[in-house]
Amino acid sequence: MQIPLLFGPYGGGALAHAERLADYGVNAVWFHGFDADAFEACRRHNLAACVEFKTFRANFDERPELIPIGVDGQPIRYGRLVQGVCLSQEEFLEEVETALVEGVRTFQPTGIWLDYLTYAGWFETPAPDLQESCFCPSCIAEFCQATGIDADTPQAILAHHRDAWTRHKCERIAAFARHYGAIIRAHLPGCVVGAYMCPWRPDEFDGALRRIFAQDYSLLAPAIDVFTPLIYARKSGRAADWGRAFLESARDFVPADRHIQLILDVLDFPDSLEHVAASREPSWGIQLFGGASIFAEPDAARIFAAAVERMRAALGGP
Repeated sequence: MQIPLLFGPYGGGALAHAERLADYGVNAVWFHGFDADAFEACRRHNLAACVEFKTFRANFDERPELIPIGVDGQPIRYGRLVQGVCLSQEEFLEEVETALVEGVRTFQPTGIWLDYLTYAGWFETPAPDLQESCFCPSCIAEFCQATGIDADTPQAILAHHRDAWTRHKCERIAAFARHYGAIIRAHLPGCVVGAYMCPWRPDEFDGALRRIFAQDYSLLAPAIDVFTPLIYARKSGRAADWGRAFLESARDFVPADRHIQLILDVLDFPDSLEHVAASREPSWGIQLFGGASIFAEPDAARIFAAAVERMRAALGGP
C-alpha cells in the first residue's frame, strides 16, 4: 500500500481554520476519536481525516481496577498523566475493541493512529517515574502459560527471568497491535495504521522503551505502517534538535520498510520543526500537537508551510 505524505496539526481545534489550512501546506488533520463533526469539516475542505484512537489509557481515579500492579504487589504510583492499564481486564479490552469496530464501520478515515499502546508509565517529562509492572496474579499466570516458565512472584520473575518477561510484554503489545490493525484493515483496506511511540532510543533509560513500555519496533512492524514518536522537547527536557537526532539514528532500530512520521509539540515551534526539516533523514510527513494556534497567525503558518516544502523536496515529492 502506498502511504500518503500527510502534514498538519494534531487537535480538532485547528479545524476552526479549515478554510485556509491548505494555503499553508496542510493536507491532513489528526483528532481524538471518531468525531463526526471533525470528519465533516475535513470532507468540506478536502483534508485527510486522521483519527487518534485511544487504546490503553483510562482515568484510574474512576477505574481503579485498571491500575497495574507493581513489584511490591500494590497498585503502581501514578500522577495526573499516566498510560497503560492492566491487560488482564477483559471488560475494558472489550470496550476498546467495540469502540474501534463501531468507528471503522461508521467512518472512512485516511488513517488511524493507535495511541497509548504500551504498558504503564509516562515519558513526557524530564524525570520519568519508571516502574516495573504488570504483576497481578492473572498477568503472572498468563506469562507462565505463554512461556512455560514457572514463577509466581514479581521478585522471581525479575531475578531469574527478566529478559523473558520483557520479551513477553513486548509480544503482548504487538499482538494487540496486530489485532487492532486487522480490524481496521478488514473494514478499511486502504486506511493507514499508525502508532504513537515512546520517543526514546532502545538504549535510553536502561532499555525502558522495551523494558517498561513494551514497545519493540520489530515486533510491531507487521501491524504498523507509520511509527510516530512523540517529540515533545520542552516537556521532556530535551534540546530543540531532538527530532532531527531521532530521525538520523532511527534506522538503527526501526525496520527499513516502515515509515517514521514525527509529532512535534507547538511549545517547541518553530525551532523543532526547522531542525526536522533540515534532517538528512526526512520525516514521512509531520504532525504538530496543539497546532491550532499556529494557523491563527499568518506569519507562523508561513513558517510551517516553508518547512513542509523543504520536507517534500527532501522526499522527492511535489
